[in-house]
Amino acid sequence: MRTILFALGGLLVGGIIHVVIVFLVPGYAGKDAWAQMARFGGDGQFHTLPMAEAGAEAISNLDPWMMEAVCRFTLANGPVRITAALPDEFWSVAAFDRHGRNVYSLNDRAAEGSHLDLAILTPVQMAQMRQSPPASLESTIALELPIEAGFILIRAFVPDDSMLPMVTAALTSANCAGSL
Repeated sequence: MRTILFALGGLLVGGIIHVVIVFLVPGYAGKDAWAQMARFGGDGQFHTLPMAEAGAEAISNLDPWMMEAVCRFTLANGPVRITAALPDEFWSVAAFDRHGRNVYSLNDRAAEGSHLDLAILTPVQMAQMRQSPPASLESTIALELPIEAGFILIRAFVPDDSMLPMVTAALTSANCAGSL
């Protein structure tokens, strides 16, 4: 008899926990990484993030020696092209899916220069582009990613405060256009 009461009590507590979790899901559903990036500005353009300071980071775990810019994008209306003239110091660019998972990254060493020219396409868009490739993509890195929406994070090294205006100008002038 005691075992049956414990089993029924466990089922009752489990049921209550299940119902509470089901009611909490809608509150957390819209809080993925892509939605959180919306607080920095609109889609289709880069927005520089404030420099990281202990306890006041715009995004957790940012490096205080780096300056970042973020651009949200969606591939529903076509490919996205990212261009930037970045400083000669270290820089990196990373593409993330909606959930904040890194799907691609590149740095200045792999790009062999300070000019970034990157196109992000879905597999269908890549197949269409291969049939008639535009001449403007001759020196562009074309990425075929299985995502519909995401964000790009550009990070540039700021070795000292004298470099801050140059790095800020480079990140501010970065382009995240929705056409090739």
